[in-house]
Amino acid sequence: MLLRRIARPLFASWFLAEGVDALRRPAEHVVTARTALRRLDQRVPADLDLDERTLTTVVRVHGAATVAAAGLLAIGKLPRLAGATLAALTFPLALAELAQDKAHRAPKPERRQRLLRPLALTGGALIVAADTHGQPSVRWRVEHAKAVRAAAAKAEQAREALRRD
Repeated sequence: MLLRRIARPLFASWFLAEGVDALRRPAEHVVTARTALRRLDQRVPADLDLDERTLTTVVRVHGAATVAAAGLLAIGKLPRLAGATLAALTFPLALAELAQDKAHRAPKPERRQRLLRPLALTGGALIVAADTHGQPSVRWRVEHAKAVRAAAAKAEQAREALRRD
C-alpha cells in the first residue's frame, strides 16, 4: 500500500537520526546512560559501574542497532521485526530520559517532551510490529491450516465409511 511506503520511512527517520547521533557523538548519550545507571543502582543495588570506554561502546552499539532496525523499516524489509526491535531499543531511552530529567530538573515542558517523545515512538514502533499488512497473523494461518487438515481427514474418513457400506 502506498501509505505504508510513505509512512514507514518518515516514521523511521527519527530512529535513524538518533542512532546516527549516538554513533557519531556518543558523549551526550553516555551522560544520559550514566545518570540512568546511577539511578538504577540506587533502586536495585547491582554492580553497574561501567568505565567510560565500555559505556561509550554500549551507546554506539545501541546506536548501530537502532540505525540497522530503522533502515530495515525505512526500506520495508522485515518491518514487523524492525518495529519490535525499535520498540525494544527505544523504551529504555524513555526510562533513561526520565532518570536524566529527575537528576537535572529541566523546565517542565522540556522534560515532558523529552520523556513523551520516546514513549510515543515506542508505541508507534509497537503498532508497526503488529501490522500484518491486512494479512492474517502467523498464528491464525497455522490454526487455519490445522483446521483444514483436520476437516480433510474427517472427509476422507467419511468417504472410506461410505465405500465400506
